[in-house]
Amino acid sequence: MNKKNFILIAIGILLLVIGFFCLQQGPADNPVSLTVAPLILVLAYVVVIPLGIIFGGKKQDK
Repeated sequence: MNKKNFILIAIGILLLVIGFFCLQQGPADNPVSLTVAPLILVLAYVVVIPLGIIFGGKKQDK
């Protein structure tokens, strides 16, 4: 794993924190907690964090 991997994983964790913060906002019929928060959480769990784990970057020959 290199620096790009850790940056992508850190962005994913930041998106998780933002998503859970949006999820706890307001009453149950709040559009932020019903639409925006689940979209952010799915983006973090399904796209950003797996990219950070799988993304290989450039290989250096020794």
